[in-house]
Amino acid sequence: MSRGGADLALLLLAGFRFMAEEATLRLAERGYPGVRPAHDFALRAVAAGAGSVSEVGRRTSVSKQAAAKTVAALEEGGYVRRSPDPGDGRRARLVVTDRGHSLMRDGEAVFDELRAQWESLVGGDRIADVQDALQRLLGTDAPPMVE
Repeated sequence: MSRGGADLALLLLAGFRFMAEEATLRLAERGYPGVRPAHDFALRAVAAGAGSVSEVGRRTSVSKQAAAKTVAALEEGGYVRRSPDPGDGRRARLVVTDRGHSLMRDGEAVFDELRAQWESLVGGDRIADVQDALQRLLGTDAPPMVE
């Protein structure tokens, strides 16, 4: 079994894909069909203060076009809406709706379930060690897209 850098990168990617795909399935079962990780990242960016499509794009590290497509899907699903900007009546600000907040809560619960599933397989201490190591290596305590 090789333990090179490419193997680590592939394992991290596979772990992310597994969690993302499983979360997508579980959220669909809970009444959120079609929600993907990109939707959650954008929704969390809006909740953290990204009030425009451009800001969502910057905070999620995607193009303005990709952010616009994601925000449009969130609006269509009733997860965000545009509200008049109190500081500039010509602009609209993105805000998370009650349905959007419910999605974020249910999403957190799903990821907690997935973490518990992994902890049952290898132990809670090992999962905590992996998370701590990744936070130290990345130099952060929070995902970069919601700073």
